[in-house]
Amino acid sequence: MKYVLFVCTKNAGRSQMAQAFFERHATEDVRAESAGAEPAGAVHPVVVEAMKEIGFDLSDRRPKRLTLEMQLHADWAVTLACGATCPFVPSVVEDWDVEDPAERTIEEVRLIRDELERRVKDLIDHRMDEIREDRRQHQHRMGQPVPGLIDEFGDRLSDEEIRQIADEILDSYEEVPVRSFVMTLANRHAREILKERSAATPA
Repeated sequence: MKYVLFVCTKNAGRSQMAQAFFERHATEDVRAESAGAEPAGAVHPVVVEAMKEIGFDLSDRRPKRLTLEMQLHADWAVTLACGATCPFVPSVVEDWDVEDPAERTIEEVRLIRDELERRVKDLIDHRMDEIREDRRQHQHRMGQPVPGLIDEFGDRLSDEEIRQIADEILDSYEEVPVRSFVMTLANRHAREILKERSAATPA
């Protein structure tokens, strides 16, 4: 499973709309999240109204704070003119210069809405293969447990074998969001397998 992260400052307009469009138009193997460095209390009412006109109900969505964990585990990030609050991700960050819908008229927000849908469709049409095939995020995740596993099991198993097992375990968790608790489970699973292999390997 791959994850695209949409980020704007308040997570109350542009990034919420972009996430909704991505969820509608993208295939299920790539999912979307959105967040903001300074999240508002609610999605802008005018944004809720504009999206409702075309079949989206954002009234129950709540802005979320951008966390380091979200940044480190995103496979691709799209920022929406968020300036110095733009996130770091280990793979690709692209910026969309789209106006903020806050305090705009419904007519203006419709134009912003339609521009975001056009950009989301373009992302899906032209960069989804790149998102799916990008291995930088996987390699970043691999870099977290492998050194410790090599320290623990390197006297009996080769570095290559340890990396191969860690790689296979991480691949088995592809269908769930890769958050800290998942990395903990994956690390525990890899250690169990390596213990068995190590015990079966002559000293």
